[in-house]
Amino acid sequence: MLWTNFLMNVSTASNTAVDYFPIGIQLIFAVGFVATMIGVSALIGPKRQTSDKLQSFESGIESVGNARQPMAIKYFLVAILFVLFDVEVIFFYPYAINFRDLGWNGFFAVLMFVSLFLAGFIYIIKKGALKWED
Repeated sequence: MLWTNFLMNVSTASNTAVDYFPIGIQLIFAVGFVATMIGVSALIGPKRQTSDKLQSFESGIESVGNARQPMAIKYFLVAILFVLFDVEVIFFYPYAINFRDLGWNGFFAVLMFVSLFLAGFIYIIKKGALKWED
């Protein structure tokens, strides 16, 4: 009896702004705590700026040359192609989960997707986008 009364009260209750008041208070305290900790560490923390601390740091290796020198576009091209093909592979997951429900229509859709995927890959190979000669 008690459980049914609870379910009836829950289903008939409407959400008001008062219901979200505890969440707002928690959010205010969280933001206040973070701001306070950052402010206190900036005020109390040590501020010794030596020439060693102001120097560029590259994973423990001494800096050599100008950081603004031109870089080969091949690095960026390979990174973009990796992201492109990596994201396309993600679309195989829903098919793998639902392949029985999708039937032959789903199979032909994935077959078309794979053929377009391979056509793009063959195009990239033919253009020489993955060759590293300079």
